[in-house]
Amino acid sequence: MKKIGFLSFGHWSPQSRTRSAADALLETIDLAQAAEQLGADGAYVRVHHFARQLASPFPLLAAIGARTKRIEIGTAVIDMRYENPLYMAEDAGAADLIAGGRLQLGISRGSPEQVIDGWRYFGYQPAEGETDADMGRRHAEVLLDLLRGQGFAQPNPRPMFPNPPGLLRLEPYSEGLRDRIWWGAGSNATAVWAAKLGMNLQSSTLKNDETGEPFHVQQAAQIRAYREAWKQAGHTRTPRVSVSRSIFPLVDDRDRAYFGREGQQQDQIGYLDEQTRAIFGRSYAAEPDALIEQLKADEAIAEADTLLLTIPNQLGVDYNAHVIEAVLTHVAPALGWR
Repeated sequence: MKKIGFLSFGHWSPQSRTRSAADALLETIDLAQAAEQLGADGAYVRVHHFARQLASPFPLLAAIGARTKRIEIGTAVIDMRYENPLYMAEDAGAADLIAGGRLQLGISRGSPEQVIDGWRYFGYQPAEGETDADMGRRHAEVLLDLLRGQGFAQPNPRPMFPNPPGLLRLEPYSEGLRDRIWWGAGSNATAVWAAKLGMNLQSSTLKNDETGEPFHVQQAAQIRAYREAWKQAGHTRTPRVSVSRSIFPLVDDRDRAYFGREGQQQDQIGYLDEQTRAIFGRSYAAEPDALIEQLKADEAIAEADTLLLTIPNQLGVDYNAHVIEAVLTHVAPALGWR
């Protein structure tokens, strides 16, 4: 395990310590700063539309980038069904330049949302013969092509400002961002597809239940299939792979009060839609010594190079910084971190 970061969904509600959208945004910036000071490697956010959660990532990523110096900043994931790839390429380039090349942009076709076909309200719909998932992947491929930085637009012969020679590309352009795009794969097939296109892999706490085996076993197999496809595609760089987990070392009375009777100690089975059976990975909450042994048995953590800790952001910045510190101090070294 080379890197450990946190992943926040940015929930807010009037009944929690994170009461508003402003609270969720500002507390995420504060937590990223705290995580950097603690020595964590990454600050990641999830994007959900039509929900009381983080939604528009680029202003937030740019703000985190301006307030930090070292920590990776990223998403896990942006739903590409909702995105204009050209506008997104400009936003991503700007955020990456502000952060000094620290952006790790996780994208995907998305998951079931709060409203029916929410992407239609954003002005998108699948082309004839496409599914919404196909549309999301098509948007992703356009984004990847734009991030190569090649000119494609015919310049105006009488422009307002002088143009460089040749076709024009989108600006601002951030060199190297193309290699820091990740795909959130819910199945083995989409992991293989991501490898062929040269994207890094993000695998979350759920995936399609393809074999009936425990979640971590299926996820490890997905990672191995991805790496084999990457090798066969002939890419020259080494890809990165992240997995997400809910991990809570029980080191004080607050931890025991919140998570000492944590209910989800086993994988769960559910349905993302009428056809898609999914398996949801268990949470981990135990005394540090027991937690280390449980995590060492997690095959997917062993296969990945990056671990994203899903945090209960509504419990506040101080408590979540405590959770991150407890993992980094009491658990991570035994898993090979640093």
